[in-house]
Amino acid sequence: MELGLKGARALITGGSKGIGRACALLLAKEGCSVAICARNQDEIDQTVKEIRALGVKASGRSVDARDSDQLKTWVNDVVKEFGGLDLVVCNVSAFGNGTSEEDWKAMFEVDLMHTVRVVEAALPSLREAAKTHGNASVVNITSVGARQVAELRPYGPIKAALTHQTKQWANAYAKDNVRFNTVAPGPVYFEGGVWGKAKEANPERYNRIIGLNPMGRMGTPEEIANAVVFLLSRAASYVTGSNLVVDGGQGRGINI
Repeated sequence: MELGLKGARALITGGSKGIGRACALLLAKEGCSVAICARNQDEIDQTVKEIRALGVKASGRSVDARDSDQLKTWVNDVVKEFGGLDLVVCNVSAFGNGTSEEDWKAMFEVDLMHTVRVVEAALPSLREAAKTHGNASVVNITSVGARQVAELRPYGPIKAALTHQTKQWANAYAKDNVRFNTVAPGPVYFEGGVWGKAKEANPERYNRIIGLNPMGRMGTPEEIANAVVFLLSRAASYVTGSNLVVDGGQGRGINI
C-alpha cells in the first residue's frame, strides 16, 4: 500500500518515547520531516538523532505541555523551519490517577488543552497544506478508557472530551480537506512507560489487566503507530471524524 507521505512535514507532541517515538520513527521511514517535543531534553536529543539517521530532517524541543505560549511558539517555529506543516500527532498525557482537583486540572490542561492549543496554532498551515498538496491530517491519541467506565478518576472523562472535540474539528474542517481522527489504544507496554513501571511496582494489577485481554498481552508502541500513520496518510483520504480502537479486543463494546 502506498501511503503517500514522502516529503510531508510532521509535528508530534510527546515524541521522545513510547507511542510518540514510534510514530516519529515510522513517519521518518516513510520520508517525512519530523519535529518532536517532550519534557526530557536528553531523550528528545536521542530520538532526534535516530530520526536523522533515517535520512530526513528532524528537530526537537523541551516544551511544557501546560504552557500555552511555549506550545504556540514551538508550533510556529516548526512551521518556519519546515516551510509548512502537513501532519500533527498529539500524544501527551498527564495520566491522572487521583481524584483531587489538582488531578482534574492536570488532565484538563495536559490532555485536552494542550491538544486544543497545538491544533489551533497549526490549523492555518494545515489548511494551506491541504489546499496545496491535497492532504493534511491530525491524529489525537485518546484511550479505550474514554469508551468505558472503569476506575473513578479523571482520565476517562477527559479522554472522552478529547474524542468529542476531535470529532467537532473533523466536521468543521472537512470542507477544507483537513482530516481529524483519534486512535484509542488499550494498555501499551514499553520500558519506562506506565505499564512498564506497573509490571515492577504492582505485578498483581499488571497481570490482572493482561488477563482481561483476549490476546493475552499488551500492545506495543509500534502497533499503535501503525494505526496512527495509516490515518495520517493519503491511504485514509476518506476517513475523518473516526475513533480507531487498537486494544487487542479488550473492549467489550461495539461500534454500529
